[in-house]
Amino acid sequence: MTGRNGRTVRDLRRANRTAVLQRLYFDGPLSRFELGPATGLSSGSVSNVVADLIADGLVEEAGSVDSDGGRPRILLEVVPASGHMIGVDVGETRVRIELFDLTLTELARVEKPLEQSRYEVDGIVGHIRDGVAEVLRATGTAPEDLLGVGIGVPGIVEHTPGQGAVVHGQTIGWDAVPLEALLREGVTLPQTVPYFIDNGAKTLGQAEMWFGGGRGAHNAVVVLFGSGVGACLVTPEVEHGRAVEWGHLTVRVRGRRCRCGALGCLEAYAGAEALLERWREQGGRPPRDADEETALTAMLGAAYPSGEQDADPVALEVLEETAEYLGAGLSDLINLFQPERILIGGWAGLQLGARFLPAVRRHATAYALRHPAQKVTVELGRLGPDAVTVGAAILPLADFFARGGRRPEPAPAGPAPAWRTVLRDRAPR
Repeated sequence: MTGRNGRTVRDLRRANRTAVLQRLYFDGPLSRFELGPATGLSSGSVSNVVADLIADGLVEEAGSVDSDGGRPRILLEVVPASGHMIGVDVGETRVRIELFDLTLTELARVEKPLEQSRYEVDGIVGHIRDGVAEVLRATGTAPEDLLGVGIGVPGIVEHTPGQGAVVHGQTIGWDAVPLEALLREGVTLPQTVPYFIDNGAKTLGQAEMWFGGGRGAHNAVVVLFGSGVGACLVTPEVEHGRAVEWGHLTVRVRGRRCRCGALGCLEAYAGAEALLERWREQGGRPPRDADEETALTAMLGAAYPSGEQDADPVALEVLEETAEYLGAGLSDLINLFQPERILIGGWAGLQLGARFLPAVRRHATAYALRHPAQKVTVELGRLGPDAVTVGAAILPLADFFARGGRRPEPAPAGPAPAWRTVLRDRAPR
């Protein structure tokens, strides 16, 4: 039955389940009495939905609290073992694969280091397949129990009807790589387990908005600062976030050559790879054969020695200049999107931010328009270097919530019956 607004009874039930499940997930344990005001549902609807969720094994009783003169109220909470997700971060120095339960408690982790030819497609695909199999084996989790696998990658992700997620990663040499189809070629997971592939900055933004420094903000930008630079924009119109290629904003006409091939990109000055290269070009001595994280730590140590050793003036100058480039880049985000909050994350952002955040704020304010600059706060992300992996795992979790806590139904083997196609085409949009 379809209502005047085009919503069916099934849609309404799914929405009610989503509302109750999300409130218990973020604010639980809660009683049935508390769920009414929190979700806007009647007491009868809450009781029906809770009964369904308990029957499905998603919710359980978690003790009781005294009420004002009446019977004790039973508390309800989400069952952690009722679902599992895998999050994957295809990073600059490693591929990180983590298995989580429904409440995002980490159950197992595998890290696959990347060599110099680090973004070779077959190698990345192999790392993801092997890592997924290893975390499942380590915990005894059945593949069919997964709600999905979320993957954060560098570059632009296009979702196509034929090949699924296709990655356009110009800075890493990926030209229309059909990552989802390549992963499906293996037999690690059943066809019923979905992949959710998106830009790494977006998965970082998803994590910070759900559980980190972005909670409560309606308009925010989450910046990913690693070997490269990216950002995720979150607004009321784009509540799950949209990746923006902020690192390829031009900050200097005819400037340094960026990894993408263009001249003068922000990433060519503020990305960790470029920062270390600038230090080397001006006479600095990064440790040989070290990965970028180790080299950046060494650069910070050279600029700010802990003992009586003199500071490396070149390292100090390059780092201070990088803080200004970052501040100028943030000013563009402030002017364009007028966010109430900017969060800086990524391994390089967290490593440098502890020392340079005041300078970055000062430069951002100096380069931005006064009115939006007065309304924004610039802070570090709160979830640490694992935030991209956590955010990747949130992608299947968010889909699970949107379905009212139900798993996707398997696709029919053959073509849909003609009557089903006709009804779908006639359904109100």
